[in-house]
Formats: sequence, C-alpha cells, structure tokens
Amino acid sequence: MKLNTIKTAVIVFGMAILGSTSAFAQKGERREPPTFEKLVKEMDANEDGKLAKDEVKGPLSENFDTIDANEDGFISEEEFEKAPKPKRPSKR
Repeated sequence: MKLNTIKTAVIVFGMAILGSTSAFAQKGERREPPTFEKLVKEMDANEDGKLAKDEVKGPLSENFDTIDANEDGFISEEEFEKAPKPKRPSKR
C-alpha cells in the first residue's frame, strides 16, 4: 500500500513539473508573423500566387479591403508587405 502511495506521489509530482515547464516555455516564446509565401502555401486554393478574398481567413480576411490597396480583389506580395502590421500586446 505504501509503495502505491509513493508511486502516485512521484507520478503526480512529475506531471506537475512537466506541465509547469511547458507552460513556461510557451509564455516565453514569441511567434513570428507568417510570411506571404507561407500564407500563399496555406490559403491560395487556385495557386495563382495571390490571395483572393474568398481564400483568406482570420485577421487577413477581416482587413482584406485595407490590405488590397489597388482594389483588384487580390492581395499581392507587395500589398501584403506594405500592409499595416497589427500591434502586439505589450509584455508584462
């Protein structure tokens, strides 16, 4: 019985350590914004090298009209690079 209690305590302790270190690592990481090339690979359904309004998702979709500077219905690499970047939350 005492052996089971010790095993349980070791397992719980190990899980607590593992959980806290992975949570700490995630907090310390800064994610880089995706490149245009990566977005095209993920979203460009017709593979024309541009992103149409019906192909994009998320913040890119929400700000499509602002990013599509020449109003041709597509986001080119040049328009993507010139687009205003979202503000990052400040570190505490």
